[in-house]
Amino acid sequence: MYKKAYGIIETLAPVHVGATAGEESGNLNLIFRDQFTQTGIIPGSSIRGRLRSEIRRSLGETEANKWYGQEAESGKPDSTTESVVKFEYASLLWLPVFCPGQPIVWVTCPRLLKRYQRTAGDSVKLKDGTLLKTAKLPANYTGSQTLKALDINGKPKLFFNFGFLTVDKTADLSAWFPLEEELPAVVVADDEIAMIHDMALYRQSRVALEKEEKKTVKGAFFNTEALPEGTILVFPIALKDNQETWQPFGAASGADIYLGGLESIGFGHCYLTLKEV
Repeated sequence: MYKKAYGIIETLAPVHVGATAGEESGNLNLIFRDQFTQTGIIPGSSIRGRLRSEIRRSLGETEANKWYGQEAESGKPDSTTESVVKFEYASLLWLPVFCPGQPIVWVTCPRLLKRYQRTAGDSVKLKDGTLLKTAKLPANYTGSQTLKALDINGKPKLFFNFGFLTVDKTADLSAWFPLEEELPAVVVADDEIAMIHDMALYRQSRVALEKEEKKTVKGAFFNTEALPEGTILVFPIALKDNQETWQPFGAASGADIYLGGLESIGFGHCYLTLKEV
């Protein structure tokens, strides 16, 4: 009934998808988070809305409604229609973290890897030819082959802002990188990813100025957080059986897009790649 596909998002600038209220009250504009790992997510509605706006601009409202469903109209019952393409939320897969001596280490945990395995496991192969869905998850504190850890007391260690992390072993993690490039990386425990995630987020304090002079508008100080540049996220896609082929980027398999808010200050630039299962 449905064909499976998935999307890969690589952030090319900080990405903020979450709270927008707070600019007037001075609150921290938080990103959306997964309730279990407390790591950043991008809701499927945000991805769908961006793709809908792109096809509406290029091909018109009728084509947008055909693929992404008719939106509800006030005063017209049963005005909505089912979309042909269905999106789940994009979960974090690899998060870049500053680490002295690297200078960047990409971090993940078993729960995030397991979701990627469930999403893409039928199409991704290991070097021995077996499918990713049958692969054993990397153990906690496994580093990639490209990792350069400091050797302290006979054990390789990584130094983060909160202290040292011991790397028990290194392994080939290339199959777990959807962009087919094994980066310096380490797998941490599920109960540790939230602390590392909060340490790695991009944070910025901002003010609004008066139009006629460089003077702060009263009450217009606010803070915002965002996923950092270089974050890799993955989301499942379901395609309802249809005679036509869904090609949001034409013949290309990927394109530059903008997700979330604060585009005026340089946020939101991503590259989205689509793959079939």
